[in-house]
Formats: sequence, structure tokens, C-alpha cells
Amino acid sequence: MIFIVLPAYNEEETIGPLCQRLKQVMKEDKLSYRVLVVNDGSKDNTAKIVARFRKKMPLEIIDHRKNLGLSEAIKSGLINASKKAKSGDVIVTMDSDNTHTPGLILRMIRMIREGSDVVIASRYQHDSRIRGVPFFRQIISFGASFLFRVFFPIKGVRDYTCGYRAYKATVLKQALRHYGEKFFDQPGFSVMVDILLKMRKLDIIATEAPLILRYDLKHSTSKMNIGKTIKETLALLIKRRFLEEY
Repeated sequence: MIFIVLPAYNEEETIGPLCQRLKQVMKEDKLSYRVLVVNDGSKDNTAKIVARFRKKMPLEIIDHRKNLGLSEAIKSGLINASKKAKSGDVIVTMDSDNTHTPGLILRMIRMIREGSDVVIASRYQHDSRIRGVPFFRQIISFGASFLFRVFFPIKGVRDYTCGYRAYKATVLKQALRHYGEKFFDQPGFSVMVDILLKMRKLDIIATEAPLILRYDLKHSTSKMNIGKTIKETLALLIKRRFLEEY
């Protein structure tokens, strides 16, 4: 079984097309799956649009009454999926803005079956492509990749920030048992980096699959506050490197 976690906040323009693409791809690839949409206090029609797909595909909604941020949305989704998952299952996280191509899931699942514990959809692998991402955002992402590769090297990993990942369910369960609530103690977008750093301590086998990032298909407003995210990411690097063991 493949559990697909989609944190969503005000994604009424993109969540429908993404669910449709997921439904088509999973049917074509003949994969058994369940989608868990974490509606993080959306004020638009995200919840209504997602609800329409419950009759068309195996999907459930996890509702946050108010917007709690990406960290809490990822926490709700991963904990829920981990409770449902059995040995041999895989848990996938994706963005809900339709920029992550569902067709990559099958390749990531195969890499898990081949022995990886975590597979990251990477912007820095041969054959990866980026469409529509502002140059300034690309520079920031590359800078973060460089810093974390220098201070927290993980064999086979170059993209520390991308949220499109596949986790072996048993390994994710192990991480949750080891860290408990502290597994999600970083705010905002930096939670994705911190999850990877913490799993690094468990001696995981991590690999990357080349990502075709379709930012040109994103019609919703970006939820990332660039300045705040930079500060949080740098604070995380300093915290984990010099101040606090994890």
C-alpha cells in the first residue's frame, strides 16, 4: 500500500488537477494507494473540492480548524499514515500545488523496493528539470543544498529541502519511536530539512530520483515567506551543528 500525504492550505485552484493526475497515474501503474489530504485551515474551497474526490478515489481528509503551518500539517499526515501503514508499505509526501509530477511515484517506489529507506525527488540530479521557478529562488535553494551538504553530508543526497519524498514505512515508524514529538519540532518549511537530518542519525540509506519541477503549473499563491524561511533554515543549521544535539 502506498500512502500519499498532501498538506494543503488554500489550494482550490491546484488540488483538483493534482488529485485527478494522481488517480490516473496510480490506476495506470496498478498501485494500491490511499491519499491523505491535510486541510490546514484553508479559507477557500480546498476542502469542498477534495471532498468531491472521495467518491472517485481512496482519499480521506484530515482537517485542521485553523492554519497551523507546514510543520503541523506534515506531522498530522505522517503520524496518521504511519499508524495505518504495515510492513512493506511506503509513505509519500508531495506538495499540493501541482508542481510535483505524480508519474515519479512508481520510480521512487521501485527504489524503495531496491533497498532505499528514503527516496528524495531531487532538483540536482542528472535529467532533473525546473520550469517556472524564479532565478532568485533557485539560487537560494542551491545555497541551502550546498551548506547542508558541507555540514551534514548524507551519502547520495543533494536536495535537502524538497518535500517530495518516499519513506519506507518501517523506517519512518522507527524515527517516530526514536524522536517522538520532537521529530516535528522545527517550524515552517525547515521541518523537511530537519526530518532528513534526524533520519540521518538512524543511518538510513537515502537516494535521489531526478525531479521535473513544474512550477509553471502552479496557479496558487506561494505560501513560502522567503525571508522567514531563510532565517529558519540558517537557524536550524546553527542549532543542529553547534548548539543542540538531536
